[in-house]
Amino acid sequence: MTGHDVGILEPSPPTVNAEPFFADDPVGGDASFSWQTWIGDDGDRAAWAADRWVAGPRALPPTPAAETLIPTRRALHRLATYVIAPVRHAANGKFGMRWTLGGFGTPFFGDNRQVRVVGDLLVDQHGDAVRSTPITTLAAAAEFLATEIDPATAAEHDSPPVGDPDGALAIDATSADFLGAWFGMGFAALEALRADAASVDPSRPQLWPGHFDPAIEEGDEDHRASYGASPGDDGIAEPYLYAGVWWADRLGLDDDRNPVEWNAPTFVGRILKLADFPDGVDPVDTALDFFTSARNAIAAQPT
Repeated sequence: MTGHDVGILEPSPPTVNAEPFFADDPVGGDASFSWQTWIGDDGDRAAWAADRWVAGPRALPPTPAAETLIPTRRALHRLATYVIAPVRHAANGKFGMRWTLGGFGTPFFGDNRQVRVVGDLLVDQHGDAVRSTPITTLAAAAEFLATEIDPATAAEHDSPPVGDPDGALAIDATSADFLGAWFGMGFAALEALRADAASVDPSRPQLWPGHFDPAIEEGDEDHRASYGASPGDDGIAEPYLYAGVWWADRLGLDDDRNPVEWNAPTFVGRILKLADFPDGVDPVDTALDFFTSARNAIAAQPT
């Protein structure tokens, strides 16, 4: 990487009220700072950095069984789209979310407020005051956050149905913890891709509530693509990385695709399923290698 280390992935106060992002920038710090230098031989520092996905011995936990992971993913997707994201949107017109320690949530907004999920808990923080409650139903979550279920603001074409507001959300704590780790890995790799000087006009990584995956856009007007870390969806059940070409016809990839290089089943691009991650390798390195290789291959396509 020719940029610099991610400063910190975890959103932190105070609230950033500057347009257009209304959020802190994980790669906006001191470019000379190195997490590995800070860690040195200190095991406690290494563990702290690994927990926050910035350095150290990073690893994903064991993948939960589909019988618990998929319902948990769908339940948290509904919670993110229809309850959490609209709370931030009401304050500043933004509904993008980020990885947060142990899960996902909003950047700080308003009066130093952050709403986040940690395992099977919903957390509402105002400054130093932190409240939490078990995740049970959409209605209960909305009541806890003093808001209403919003079926429109953050919904996208692949959002799940709102469903029964009083129906139980099937949250398995182990699966929720895994999804938090997956999002942390994804954000770490995407921020590194963004900071790479070879990336063209990259956007900030966001956890879009409608899609429910961390993603960025990168590339010039002909070679632009989306890069992300999906926790699974209706097309591919297991977690996977992806690079999706925006304008396949401009690159001659829409009619005669190479099934080895362009292996995505429902779009022109590449995927790497979690089951195909190499053993014993930092998953951030695996993800960054995948994203970088796909970016370079897309950029090399003639128009």
